[in-house]
Amino acid sequence: MKEIKATIQPQMLSKVISALHEMQYFPGLTIFKCEGQGRGKGVGGTYVVPEDTPFYYPKVRIEIICQNKMADGIISIILKYAHTGNSGDGIIAITNL
Repeated sequence: MKEIKATIQPQMLSKVISALHEMQYFPGLTIFKCEGQGRGKGVGGTYVVPEDTPFYYPKVRIEIICQNKMADGIISIILKYAHTGNSGDGIIAITNL
């Protein structure tokens, strides 16, 4: 079994879910609304806090638990349909269960 966690941009969620539901035997998913930021290094390579509060971007986290044989297909779909080409497309983490 594999656990797949993908953090993506919110506007890409419906495309990703639609594509996942076209898979035969798709196991389902859990969705979390969250916020985050990238490395955000400013001039000189150090993190610069804008004023008193850091600025966080809205993100969506998808979590899927699936059979090993389905993992590559699920990951491929997420990579294809969550990609915008802009900074902040997110990350995918895969864990063995």
